[in-house]
Amino acid sequence: MSRAPRSRAARRSWGDDDSATPIIHVDMDAFFASIELLEHPELVGRPVIVGGRDGRGVVSAASYEARAFGVSSAMSMAEASRRCPQAVVLPVRHGLYSQVSAQVMAVLAEVTPVLEKVSIDEAFLDVTGARRRMGPPVTIGRWVRAEIRRRVGVPASVGIASTKFIAKLASSHAKPDGLLLVPAGATQDFLNVLPVGALWGVGARTQEILARWGIKDVRTLADTDVRHLEKILGRASGRHLHELSHGVDPRRVEPVREEKSVGTETTFFETLTDREHARRVLLDQTHQCAARLRAADLRCRVAVLKARGADFTTVTRSRTLAAPTDLAQDIWETVASLYSALPSPPGGFRLLGVRVEGLLRLDDGVQLLLDEDPRRGASERAADAVRRKWGAHALAPASLLPGDGAARTPIGEVRRPGQDDASRTQ
Repeated sequence: MSRAPRSRAARRSWGDDDSATPIIHVDMDAFFASIELLEHPELVGRPVIVGGRDGRGVVSAASYEARAFGVSSAMSMAEASRRCPQAVVLPVRHGLYSQVSAQVMAVLAEVTPVLEKVSIDEAFLDVTGARRRMGPPVTIGRWVRAEIRRRVGVPASVGIASTKFIAKLASSHAKPDGLLLVPAGATQDFLNVLPVGALWGVGARTQEILARWGIKDVRTLADTDVRHLEKILGRASGRHLHELSHGVDPRRVEPVREEKSVGTETTFFETLTDREHARRVLLDQTHQCAARLRAADLRCRVAVLKARGADFTTVTRSRTLAAPTDLAQDIWETVASLYSALPSPPGGFRLLGVRVEGLLRLDDGVQLLLDEDPRRGASERAADAVRRKWGAHALAPASLLPGDGAARTPIGEVRRPGQDDASRTQ
């Protein structure tokens, strides 16, 4: 879900002409938190944070009640607890969320095969070929929202536009639990009422630079000569934002083919300059990748670190592992090494991601290291069972806990959901 600033002026009708708007963006509302509220209906209306307990790790999701206190995904749990000490903290359950995501994607796949899953909780559809069978885009968008609510029980917001970029902006302004159409002919009018911070990639630092030149809204940005923007922001960033301010986005909806890698990324609305915080994000992403490998009976041979700076420069670093693995400890050893050798980009990190490649099925004759301790694999698989029952942060190998001296820190006790909540929600 986008955390970029929104404009009240954009949350209105822009017309009903959907004849040239084949792109639909579906974005689940506070997805992990919404799923947990299905499991815990007694918490509806209360601030809920899904993430690591005891101040460790990062926020995976926050209910709208928690967001009212400034809590957002990818924020450190320590900061989230300071902003909303009365929040109920629930552990992450990736297995459950993946199951619900599959149900949502199954609904979308009934509309069209031209479906691009962007993440576990959002997707683009090109409904050009579905119009004859299901009707115009707005009718399809309403059907999608209703069917997801009926079958899955969670809310979804829908944006409909002529391009992916505008459709995503529209869905963010339809939240929560709404639908917004931006007709092709109203694209520039829609953009003009937005603050520059609503554009993807415009964080606090870029807003500050633009503000010094009197550029605070998209209308002014669109009227600014591209050469001036390139001068004050850099060639790539200046041209990129100039194109976005005019709604230019040539990307097509690309159906995802057979998975050849497993990975996860986090985009930060405010650039991240704290290297220890960034390290915790990468650590959490490594855990997610390893758990997905084990769930699919896969091992990986290559670990990849991806980082994007404030100037949109993207760097990837990869390394072949000593042996195929599905263990977070092995993957993290490589990712941590790659990260240590990576200098912090000017202005901080805008995006961080971990990906594993060279996938092999366990029945493909994967060769183990001669000195590999089979008990390590058994312990992580046993931990999977604990996490499936009690949440993703219920148990973690001591060597992977964040902080200096992590390898010497004893493994924390397993907590049932709700245990000690009273002391955390007062």
